[in-house]
Amino acid sequence: MLNPAADPIISIKDLVVGFDETNVIEGFSLDVRRGEVLGVIGPSGSGKSVTLRAIIGLLPKRGGVIEVLGSDYSALSRRERVEIERRWGVLFQQGALFSSLTVLENVEFPMREYLGLPKKLRHEIARFKIDLVGLSPGAENLYPSELSGGMIKRAALARALALDPQIVFLDEPTAGLDPISAAKFDELLLDLKDALGLTVYMVTHDLDSLTTVCDRIAALGKGKLLRVGSLPDMLAADDPWLVEYFHGPRARHLEKAVPEERTHGI
Repeated sequence: MLNPAADPIISIKDLVVGFDETNVIEGFSLDVRRGEVLGVIGPSGSGKSVTLRAIIGLLPKRGGVIEVLGSDYSALSRRERVEIERRWGVLFQQGALFSSLTVLENVEFPMREYLGLPKKLRHEIARFKIDLVGLSPGAENLYPSELSGGMIKRAALARALALDPQIVFLDEPTAGLDPISAAKFDELLLDLKDALGLTVYMVTHDLDSLTTVCDRIAALGKGKLLRVGSLPDMLAADDPWLVEYFHGPRARHLEKAVPEERTHGI
């Protein structure tokens, strides 16, 4: 069970992120608890992926504070940032694998960049990560163009786990997958989270993932946090967008799907 009073592993306060004259995120605040799976939802264009990219330093912020693993990321030196970045992994939309590298070489890439390990040891660790995410040994020599959508997601997840991170950021990890592949990915994520003690920050639209994987859900709207809480909290919300999202035609099964006590919940 998660401890709601535990120190947050990520703390975002009054975040502002924008492009040109427009702020996409304005005054967003959120704490992510150590060991939880947090699902981040919101209307298209609400800034879900923008917020994720600001947290990991790919987009500059215009205001606010982002603390990761107890450190203000923007106040760190380049060397200190690299040390923090080694403690998280990222799975981008569409996997973002290097098309000219095999699966094995893609998973090895972070180790080659950060660890300076001998080639043989890199291979062994990469093969272990590939096996960990459920890919067959033969997949390691395939190129991204030779992989199915589900295999791409698993290969990208293996790369995200290459440096044994404490936090994994997932951007729409089940998007484009068929329902069976998406369900298998959700099951894999829960197994890895429990086995490795991961904290997961997951941007998603997938109602099934919210039901089966997430301990809490954070909803964005108009650049701010609309609501954060468990799935029952979301079902009870009176915000018009949340009502439509969680009680619309595609959400008919949600109320029945919420168990009385979530074994991986808060």
